[in-house]
Amino acid sequence: METSELLKKVRKIEIKTRGLSRNIFAGEYHSAFKGRGMAFSEVREYQFGDDIRNIDWNVTARYNHPYVKIFEEERELTVMLLIDVSGSREFGTFEKMKKNVITEISAILSFSAIQNNDKIGVLFFSDTIEKFIPPKKGKSHILRIIRELIDFQPKNTGTDITGAVRYLTNAIKKRSTAFIISDFMDENPDLEMALSIANNKHDVVALKVYDEREKELPPIGMVKLKDAETGKYIWVDSSSRKIRKIYSDFWNKHISRLDTMFKKCGVDYVSIDTKEDYVKSLMTLFKKRAVKQ
Repeated sequence: METSELLKKVRKIEIKTRGLSRNIFAGEYHSAFKGRGMAFSEVREYQFGDDIRNIDWNVTARYNHPYVKIFEEERELTVMLLIDVSGSREFGTFEKMKKNVITEISAILSFSAIQNNDKIGVLFFSDTIEKFIPPKKGKSHILRIIRELIDFQPKNTGTDITGAVRYLTNAIKKRSTAFIISDFMDENPDLEMALSIANNKHDVVALKVYDEREKELPPIGMVKLKDAETGKYIWVDSSSRKIRKIYSDFWNKHISRLDTMFKKCGVDYVSIDTKEDYVKSLMTLFKKRAVKQ
């Protein structure tokens, strides 16, 4: 993509998503993703009812009077975006492809993070780790992320979410909030274990982006379908009720498997349809998390 065209797209995404994150998500993001650590703040004289485990014995000995340590929540977070750049993200039958929705959601989360003084990093993955951008702060860093979201060209087309989750666990030492943004069309049985391990170390959130035509096949006769990840084509008779039922049954089993897996792993999860308003879905997720805090 030419530089001038890319800059126009970056600016368009920036204007839209920065406004959303500032005007809509600011409070919800802060409430939903609080810092989980506790940092030492100051000492004060012991008061009746204080936890004796917080007594600062050095200060107590110096003043010959009990003092306790005061802790406050560490507000700063490290946010990681694990972004699926496999071939299936190019699918879309309405106004937007999955890729476009993933880009906008990622940009919103990036601006929300920076407005809360959080660091943010990105991991692009297909069936390999395509690119890792270490967590940093600053507007220039966010704009670099948006440029990559728009213009990044992956080497591979397959999907390996398990490998990306394991990379997160090993590469990010400090506890982070990690958003996995994918269509989750990966049936690897090892994903559940990888998610459980990652969610014990980090706070993992799953955002599934899908297109309505992945749920059900319309009766429009013979259709040539392409697997975006393998490049293989297949002809399907969509006028057949049996074929359409097989198609929808596969989707229902896929969603049921994901629901079960995320619940077992303790991972918060939301599905986002490309033709629907993703703002509503994200707000629902954020408010649900805020209640749980």
